[in-house]
Amino acid sequence: MSNASSDEKKTELKMFVFLTVFLAPLLSILIVGGYGFLIWMSQILMGPPTS
Repeated sequence: MSNASSDEKKTELKMFVFLTVFLAPLLSILIVGGYGFLIWMSQILMGPPTS
Protein backbone atom coordinates (compact mmCIF):
# COMPACT_ATOMS: atom_id res chain seq x y z
CA MET A 1 0.00 0.00 0.00
CA SER A 2 2.79 2.46 0.86
CA ASN A 3 4.63 1.63 -2.37
CA ALA A 4 1.68 2.81 -4.48
CA SER A 5 1.40 5.94 -2.38
CA SER A 6 5.14 6.59 -2.79
CA ASP A 7 4.91 6.19 -6.57
CA GLU A 8 1.95 8.56 -6.66
CA LYS A 9 3.86 11.18 -4.65
CA LYS A 10 6.87 10.90 -6.99
CA THR A 11 4.64 11.34 -10.01
CA GLU A 12 2.93 14.34 -8.40
CA LEU A 13 6.29 15.94 -7.58
CA LYS A 14 7.54 15.43 -11.15
CA MET A 15 4.35 16.97 -12.55
CA PHE A 16 4.62 19.95 -10.18
CA VAL A 17 8.25 20.58 -11.16
CA PHE A 18 7.35 20.30 -14.86
CA LEU A 19 4.49 22.78 -14.48
CA THR A 20 6.40 25.34 -12.43
CA VAL A 21 9.84 25.13 -14.11
CA PHE A 22 8.89 24.59 -17.75
CA LEU A 23 5.23 25.10 -18.59
CA ALA A 24 4.39 28.28 -16.64
CA PRO A 25 7.41 30.29 -17.90
CA LEU A 26 6.91 29.04 -21.45
CA LEU A 27 3.23 29.98 -21.44
CA SER A 28 3.93 33.42 -19.99
CA ILE A 29 6.59 34.13 -22.63
CA LEU A 30 4.26 32.98 -25.41
CA ILE A 31 1.31 35.03 -24.13
CA VAL A 32 3.29 38.24 -23.60
CA GLY A 33 5.20 37.80 -26.86
CA GLY A 34 2.00 37.06 -28.77
CA TYR A 35 0.29 40.12 -27.34
CA GLY A 36 3.29 42.31 -28.21
CA PHE A 37 3.34 40.90 -31.74
CA LEU A 38 -0.40 41.60 -32.08
CA ILE A 39 0.05 45.23 -31.00
CA TRP A 40 3.08 45.63 -33.28
CA MET A 41 1.25 44.25 -36.32
CA SER A 42 -1.85 46.34 -35.63
CA GLN A 43 0.29 49.48 -35.49
CA ILE A 44 1.97 48.54 -38.77
CA LEU A 45 -1.40 48.06 -40.46
CA MET A 46 -3.42 50.88 -38.85
CA GLY A 47 -0.74 53.33 -37.77
CA PRO A 48 0.15 54.45 -34.26
CA PRO A 49 -2.59 55.53 -31.88
CA THR A 50 -3.34 59.25 -32.02
CA SER A 51 -4.80 61.52 -29.37
